[in-house]
Amino acid sequence: MRKLPLLFILCAVAGCAPEKPYEKLRQKLDAFFSAQYPAGAPGGAVLVLKDTTIVFAKGYGVADIGSKEPITTKTLFNLGSISKTFVANGILILQEEGKLSVEDSLIKFFPDFKNKDIARRVKIKHLLTHTSGLPDNRQVNKDSVFFLTANDAQNWYPVTQTDTLEFEPGSKYNYSNPAYNALALIIEQVSKQKWQDFIHERILVPTGMSTSTITDGAHPASGVSHAYTMIANKWAEDDYGEEPTFCAAGNGGVWSSVEELAKYEIALRNATFLGKDPIADSRTVKTFPNWSDTKPADRGWSWQVVTANGSQTAEHTGHQGGFAANYVAIPEKGLLFVVLHNAPYDVYLHREKVLALMQEEKLFD
Repeated sequence: MRKLPLLFILCAVAGCAPEKPYEKLRQKLDAFFSAQYPAGAPGGAVLVLKDTTIVFAKGYGVADIGSKEPITTKTLFNLGSISKTFVANGILILQEEGKLSVEDSLIKFFPDFKNKDIARRVKIKHLLTHTSGLPDNRQVNKDSVFFLTANDAQNWYPVTQTDTLEFEPGSKYNYSNPAYNALALIIEQVSKQKWQDFIHERILVPTGMSTSTITDGAHPASGVSHAYTMIANKWAEDDYGEEPTFCAAGNGGVWSSVEELAKYEIALRNATFLGKDPIADSRTVKTFPNWSDTKPADRGWSWQVVTANGSQTAEHTGHQGGFAANYVAIPEKGLLFVVLHNAPYDVYLHREKVLALMQEEKLFD
């Protein structure tokens, strides 16, 4: 007679329940993030997705210090620069429809550029990859009151008045927020509607992101988390009304939850609002013939493309006011990690810890 394993016999007698899939990972993630946020303080929401299964999702801390409203996985946070991926996808939708090309020069959309030669040399593809060479010459510190309410056009205008480039377009990388204000304005010109409406209709609605929204001036006034920074050992609000350039929505105006960002990633995988080839291309590093930077290129069409545990990622961080966020997708493994904060916690530390735990618990297998 074949002998049964001792563990099997003990479980049969004691009635052992089988371990739920990913239970160890959930316990480790909860233990780690529970230790990150002080009680009653601003916190964050975390989600890990494997294929179409939400492996872990939980909120920590409060969305509003005044009301003590708890953060949940449905809480809306400002995404900061993760918003740029939505704007980039809006440009790609218009390109797919033949209404523009990433090879188009800025002179086509901004004929009033002070230096026409610069406007001819800089192309949409340079804005998308932060390789335009255009300086961020906004006088934010000198005119902080103006920039508290300045919109996309007002944030982009100073750049159009430049006489010089920092480097030849396509040759180097220098992260640019005004570049994405310009891309939002290009969407408006080509689509003949407000760019926020275009992104809502063409991306948010088909994706099922029904509660997500986009800043339009002093919006939104309610229904979202507030952001905070620590000043003199006390939490101080730091979002609309306190943080200059917060209204410049093209570079950081999307508000969403971890649950709806999971829908966003699934929609990208399924080519819900954009073709599979353009999506794959957007998550491929772009290097131009005249590249001369000391660091290798790592940007697709907005996405940062690097390697984690031997697999290629498509990721983007977001920081605006007190908001801090990270979106890390590993498409070939069907993985997504998202963390959204309403205080400036260390999203880079969280990325490394979560990816290590994913590896430890075999999610990369």
